Amino acid sequence: MKNTPDHLSPDAKGWWHHLQDEYGIDDRAGLLLLQTAMEAFDRMRDAQAAITKDGLTVPDRFGQLKNHPATTVERDARSQLLVALKALNLDLEPLRDAPGRPPEM
Repeated sequence: MKNTPDHLSPDAKGWWHHLQDEYGIDDRAGLLLLQTAMEAFDRMRDAQAAITKDGLTVPDRFGQLKNHPATTVERDARSQLLVALKALNLDLEPLRDAPGRPPEM
């Protein structure tokens, strides 16, 4: 089991351990993709914090409101996160002990 990269946030380190344990990610390529995903996760969270602090819009030099630049960072980081998770090829289907539809709750 590889230790998490030091530069990741506590939340990203938690997800790292969860995903590594649950899916048994231990090969070099998988660990690189996992690191990429968690870096994108941190970037997305940082952008969300800036948007929460400043609002969705900020004034430009003429005083006109424009989208906060962090909205683009958030969107791009979310996309990078999803691409990296997809590249990990995680089996997201819950395991079932029998064929057929799951029982109704």
